Amino acid sequence: MSGAGKERAGREFSLNRFFKLEERKTTIRTEILAGITTFLTMSYIIFVNPSILADAGIPKEAALAATIYGSVFCTLLMALWANFPVAVAPGMGLNAFFTYTVVLGAGLSWQTALGAVFISGLVFFILTITGVRQRIVDGVPPLLKSSISVGIGLFIAFIGLKNAGIVVANKDTFVSLGKLTEAGPLLALFGLLFASFLLSKKWKGALLISILVTSIAAMVTGFIDYPHSVKDIASLSLPSLSETFLAMDLKGAFAYGILSILFSFTIVELFDNLATLIGLSNKAGLADENGEIENLDRALQADAIGTMASAAMGGTVMNAYVENATGISEGGRTGLTALTTGILFFLSLLFTPLIAFVPSVATAPILILVGALMLSEIKSISFDDFTDVIPAFLTIILMPLTFSIAQGLAFGFISYTVLKLAVGKHKDMHWMMYVISLAFIINFIWGSH
Repeated sequence: MSGAGKERAGREFSLNRFFKLEERKTTIRTEILAGITTFLTMSYIIFVNPSILADAGIPKEAALAATIYGSVFCTLLMALWANFPVAVAPGMGLNAFFTYTVVLGAGLSWQTALGAVFISGLVFFILTITGVRQRIVDGVPPLLKSSISVGIGLFIAFIGLKNAGIVVANKDTFVSLGKLTEAGPLLALFGLLFASFLLSKKWKGALLISILVTSIAAMVTGFIDYPHSVKDIASLSLPSLSETFLAMDLKGAFAYGILSILFSFTIVELFDNLATLIGLSNKAGLADENGEIENLDRALQADAIGTMASAAMGGTVMNAYVENATGISEGGRTGLTALTTGILFFLSLLFTPLIAFVPSVATAPILILVGALMLSEIKSISFDDFTDVIPAFLTIILMPLTFSIAQGLAFGFISYTVLKLAVGKHKDMHWMMYVISLAFIINFIWGSH
């Protein structure tokens, strides 16, 4: 064997041993292809997240940098620390909650909101290493977990419809249909239909392709400007974090109220991320005969650490994306899949000038579709018991109508507990429900002063 051949064989042996490729019955080629597939399906966040954070007042370049650097850091943790075939990025829903509820709704500065994100990451970490995180999740009935997903889906979709100009404010009816004959709504409807078509055909990178094609359509129609040089498409000058790095206001976050921080970010993240990680792990065949998942604690710790790092950079709560299922379907079984995705996220920094040419009408359809996909959880909700129907309904409907995930959570948890107690079904409830509901009630009282 030649020297080059020995060197290549040595690298393959090292990768195999580190990522346990043979043990998980996969190969380097399979893992790399799976990582590329995962990147294509979730890279839309590079375009969507900075747009959402910019609405909160965060400089768009810094928001873009925080999105990519945070995704790279947390995904590499998943790859190298937990050996999970799972990429991580700012969570959809929680980024919208950050901007539209915490900053624009509650009137906090984005620096204070970043402080809240950092504290929530610290809370995640403590709850994870102590095992309390799992107990909280186990104590919440499946009904409410499903309702939370559906409610967040409606909330995200409503924001997408608003950003697209399809739904607009109306002083008489609160909301009404926008002028669909205008360029913005027409382009958004085109993007929505085009992305839906690609998804129905199971195209890899359907959402990313839709963003790019809709942006090109916006340029062709004169709705937005177009790149004038190569520097407008790619550049070696990487986006800077200087305006947001360590800008988080921890003191302000504590002053606002630790309970509000805890239930504005932590509760949603507890259910969403853990459920996603377990679902992806089972799909990848990482659970043993007893249902135990190797390194699940490390994956949860990586998520918590990633959230703290994201806040320090100027980003929001990190989350494992359900889109990882596409890479796992391609055979991804180890951290080498996530490592590949993380490297591609890093390389995307070279093309960040393109972000300036992506209009909100190109990203709004993605919010609508992500929201629509989250509605699938409604099939898990039983409508036979009225003490289940009302909490589920309040959770789902109040998230978009109050423009707040936290309000929907509060009404759902409190109504569930009160109704179960009223009809004598308290024995069916986990003690954790009393704790969470009481905390929400205290949070209401706290927030009213």
